Amino acid sequence: MKDLTKLVRQNILDLDPYKSARDEYTGTAKVFLDANENPYGTLNRYPDPYQQELKQLIAENKKVGTNKLFIGNGSDEIIDLLFRVFCNPGKDKAVVFTPSYGMYSISAAINQVELFKIPLSESFSIIPESIQPFTADDSVKLLYICSPNNPTGNCVSPDILRSILDAFNGIVVVDEAYIDFCPEQSCINLLEEFPNLVITQTMSKAWGLASARIGIGMANEQIIALLNKVKPPYNVSGPNQQAAINALNKRDLNRSRIEKIIEQRRQLAIELKTFEQVLEVYPSQANFLLVRFRNAQKVYEDLIREEVVVRNRNSLIEGCIRISIGSENENKKLLKALKKIEHEESIIY
Repeated sequence: MKDLTKLVRQNILDLDPYKSARDEYTGTAKVFLDANENPYGTLNRYPDPYQQELKQLIAENKKVGTNKLFIGNGSDEIIDLLFRVFCNPGKDKAVVFTPSYGMYSISAAINQVELFKIPLSESFSIIPESIQPFTADDSVKLLYICSPNNPTGNCVSPDILRSILDAFNGIVVVDEAYIDFCPEQSCINLLEEFPNLVITQTMSKAWGLASARIGIGMANEQIIALLNKVKPPYNVSGPNQQAAINALNKRDLNRSRIEKIIEQRRQLAIELKTFEQVLEVYPSQANFLLVRFRNAQKVYEDLIREEVVVRNRNSLIEGCIRISIGSENENKKLLKALKKIEHEESIIY
C-alpha cells in the first residue's frame, strides 16, 4: 500500500472539520447551555457524536479497539464517505466485482467516480488475476468486495482476500454485512496486518435493527480519523444508538435467533429443490437464498399475487430470485404459495 496521505484527497487533508458543542465539552455538568437545544422534552439533547458507549460494546463483541471503530448511519453512509475521502470527482476510479450490492455503483455515480466492474466466475467467485490491470493505475483508489456477497450468498476465501490486499495499492473495502451468519469467515484478523483494509458491517441483518440504521466501520486509526473528520456531527441518533446498545446487551437472544435463521435456511433450501420450476438453489452463508427458476419473472409475479414478496434479481442474474429467510411461519407460506403456483401450471399444461 502507498502512503495513506497520497491516497486521500488533498482538500480532505486540508479540511478543518466542524466541531460541535459536544466536541468542545465532553464531561458531565448540571446545566447545558452550549448547543442551542430546547430545555424541554425527552429527546431534546444532541446525542454523543462519537457513540462512545456503543463503540465500547461493539469493541467487546468484535474484539477490536474502539480507536479502530466508526459508527455510520447504516453501512451505506460509510460506503459513501470512503468515496468522499479517497476519490477526487471526475478523476479517481474504483473497482467492484459483479454481481454485487448495488450501492457501490450508486455512491460512485453520486461522487462522480468512474467504476470498473469485474465479472465474478460462473460460480460467483473472484478471479484474483482479474484485478491485475488496476494494480498499477494510481487513479484507482478503492476496491469493494462483498463477503458474503449480495445477492449470491457466498464468501470470498481468505487466501483470495489476502492476495488482493497484497497486490492492490489502494483501499480494499470488505463489506461484511452478513458476516454474523458465518463469523468464522470474517477478515477482522487481517486488520493489523493490512493498513489498506476497511471492513464494513451492520446491525441491520443479524441484529434485527434494519430500522435503526447502525453501520460499523473497522480500519486503522488514520482511516477512522478521516471518516470522523468528514461525517456529519450527529450522524447517528440517540434512540438508534440506544437500540443498538440494548441489542448488544442481549447477545444470547441474538445468537439464538441467528441459529434459527441458519436452520430455517437449511430446511428451506431442501424444500425448494423439490419444485419442478427450481433449477438451482445456490449455497449461502447469509440470511437469504439465491434461487434459479425456469421462469423467474412469472414466479415473481405469481408470488406477488399470493401476497408473498421476494426480490426479483432476474435483470442482474438471469433466471434468479433472492429469497430472504423469514420466520418458520413465513417460510411455510412461501412454500405453500409455490406449491399452488406449480399446481396451477400443471393444470394449464
